[in-house]
Amino acid sequence: MTGPDASPHPHGTPDYSATASGLVSVAPPAAAPDDVRLETAHLVQPGLATVRRRSNAGLVVAAIIGFIGLALVMLFVLAYLFVGLGPGGVIIGGLMALVPLGIVFWGIRWIDRWEPEPRGALVFAFLWGAGVSVLIALIVDAEIQSVIAAAGLGEFGAEFFGAAIQAPIVEELGKGLGVLLLFFAVRRHFDGPVDGIVYSAWVAGGFAFTENILYFGSELVAGGAPVEVFFIRGIMSPFAHVMFTAFIGAAIGYAAQRPGWFRGVVAFALGSIPAILLHAFWNGALFFVSDFYGYYLLVQVPMFVVAVWLVSLLRQQERRVTFDRLTEYATVGWFHPDEVAMLSSPAGRRTAMAWARSHGLGPAMKAFIRDATRLAYARQRIVGDRDMIGAQADEAELLARVAASRHALHGATV
Repeated sequence: MTGPDASPHPHGTPDYSATASGLVSVAPPAAAPDDVRLETAHLVQPGLATVRRRSNAGLVVAAIIGFIGLALVMLFVLAYLFVGLGPGGVIIGGLMALVPLGIVFWGIRWIDRWEPEPRGALVFAFLWGAGVSVLIALIVDAEIQSVIAAAGLGEFGAEFFGAAIQAPIVEELGKGLGVLLLFFAVRRHFDGPVDGIVYSAWVAGGFAFTENILYFGSELVAGGAPVEVFFIRGIMSPFAHVMFTAFIGAAIGYAAQRPGWFRGVVAFALGSIPAILLHAFWNGALFFVSDFYGYYLLVQVPMFVVAVWLVSLLRQQERRVTFDRLTEYATVGWFHPDEVAMLSSPAGRRTAMAWARSHGLGPAMKAFIRDATRLAYARQRIVGDRDMIGAQADEAELLARVAASRHALHGATV
């Protein structure tokens, strides 16, 4: 089968695509080969692509080193927990902490369903939050305790400073650094605010997991029953840390839509401000509120509802990007128009998956949807003048995958 033509459009005529930064002159996608055009002239259910991905030895080595470093930090944090809580406290606290982690995991999957991020990057994000962010908080806390004692703030002042000032600043900066690192490491998979929220949610979820073990285990060691602590932290507010750090992720995600690395650093600094303020408000209010549950219903629940609404709007934007970019490919023969409609609609995807499963082709359809969506975002990077991060090469590879998918399924269903 003829592979995709990676050369410029045969007519060399640019079109003008609207982006967040304005109107950018971009050449349209290369025209599809004749055999692809012949197949896309009729609606054909796609199948599994078999094109091999490029390898990047440097990135693999860096990833291995990074994961080794994270593993060492996690071992140190685990040792700290075992020394402070004992095996029973860590094991029971860990089992209890799995409940809010599962809730957070379900929420992140809902956010990340349209264009899933690489699993390796998500694992890195979780380990950063559960290990490095916690270690940073522990080190800073150890250094500041002596300063607080010397300042003579008193018991209330010391507790308020630690919860409403120290913790928000140190924890949000520690978590945000992990998101910023991913901005540099997996730039090809950092396409917008939704991606930033997903990465930040995994970092925050990891941090909350370790912190919950510490809270639940400490209550057990003190001889109490951590029922109320578990209910408040594990059931009522499992997304608290996620909401805080999401400001940093969303800000870096917006910066990722433009070329250049410095915008990511600036976005990290700007996003940290609302993250720290919301965290400080969340913690500090508890020192002055007499009716916690009333405060929770009147303040924290509406905050969570607004956050869900904003994420829903961003997910709608993802669907629009998919439709706009794949329509460009359909114009030059890479897709049938009905395939674009299917790929750009949750209902269309569900219908296609139901058809595929009934024919024993569920994994094939899932792969086609994934590759087509990534193709749309590779095109979006080209339109956004971000080809320095390899969008042209990604486009060529993904076009080959999509074409091979359709051809393979066509042979399986004729």
